Amino acid sequence: MEEKIGKYSFGIGDRFAHQGEALLKAFLKAKNVGIDITPFWNKSNREHLTVGSKPESVRQEADAAVKALNWTNNYLVDADHITFDSVEGFLHSSDFFTIDVASHLGVKPPEKEREQFINAHQHLIGILHIDGIHEPFKITQADIESAADNFLVAVQEAKKTFDLIQSAKGDTYFSIEVSMDEVEAPQTPLQLYLILYMLSEFGVRVNTIAPKFSGKFNKGVDYVGDLEAFEKEFEQDVLVLNYAKKHMNFSQALKLSVHSGSDKFSLYPIINKLIKKHDAGLHLKTAGTTWLEELIGLSGSEGTGLTMAKEIYKKALDRYDELTKPYAMALDIDKGKLLSPHEVDAFTGEHFARIIRHNRRDEKFNPHVRQLLHTSYKIAAEFGGAFTSELTRHRANIEKHVMENIYERHMLPLFQD
Repeated sequence: MEEKIGKYSFGIGDRFAHQGEALLKAFLKAKNVGIDITPFWNKSNREHLTVGSKPESVRQEADAAVKALNWTNNYLVDADHITFDSVEGFLHSSDFFTIDVASHLGVKPPEKEREQFINAHQHLIGILHIDGIHEPFKITQADIESAADNFLVAVQEAKKTFDLIQSAKGDTYFSIEVSMDEVEAPQTPLQLYLILYMLSEFGVRVNTIAPKFSGKFNKGVDYVGDLEAFEKEFEQDVLVLNYAKKHMNFSQALKLSVHSGSDKFSLYPIINKLIKKHDAGLHLKTAGTTWLEELIGLSGSEGTGLTMAKEIYKKALDRYDELTKPYAMALDIDKGKLLSPHEVDAFTGEHFARIIRHNRRDEKFNPHVRQLLHTSYKIAAEFGGAFTSELTRHRANIEKHVMENIYERHMLPLFQD
């Protein structure tokens, strides 16, 4: 069956389903300059519950945008961060499934299963040479035991969810991602190898895999960490996947997925260089950047749009703990650097837009405000029609920001030669 995910793919979150055409225009612009990127409309169960939408609404948005703009290439709809317990509602409308096993990492299996796994994998102990990695991996007894203790239950969960999806989809095309990024400790390249080995052994047909990289991938802001260490780690991960494609039961389309990938501007030159160096694919999943561009567009529209953006921010201040708790692992907000309601009330639309827009060279940019607003789409959802009416009223200005943000600030730095 033909793989539809493409060499390069890009996940586009759109929490209020108003920017489908604006987002797809970015892919058309990339195509016109020779960069083929497969669009993935992605939305998680948590986001559906927060805004009161249904999984089929994502398919409807994608199909409508594709029809309106005459997009002739492949596109997919991603059931983002689903689990065995939440996947059922996505089975009909989705053709890409991001199986999130993060909550099962580090969960020890029953002792009998643990011993069976360890005994059955003694043959992995030794030296592993992977083309392109200068120092070979030394796999020890401790590594096998650690794989059992940290990854076996997670892989079993991925298998259970994969089997459910496969049973439901039958001969209909679908792709699978396994994500392990929403945890504190990163997986090393050696651990990624062992996870892939286990997934292959269990028959989980993975197309993309999203490990936890070192450093901080906070929501809506740039990467924080050692760039040289990330470069070494990312390159080794790419080479591990190349090895897996040759020696395990995976599609040649297997590629790395970078979650919370929006706004990680300092990483894009590194990623670009390495995927070109090794002729590797890439999937990058954005997180909330479209919603933030909607707020920027509303602010810049002045009038009722600016009033709405300010009201959302002021309510977010009052509900700080409620809104940030689900994202606590991926935020770094200094509450002392948040702006007071009185300060915000005095701002023009241009000023407030500059505070939110991720421009590190702009002295008015406030990453703490931006991160809080990233979590605040629940408040916009509570405004209901009053909010979506503002999106419609100021559509032209918002679409310009949405398209330019994805195309100029994300796609070109990531994929352009």
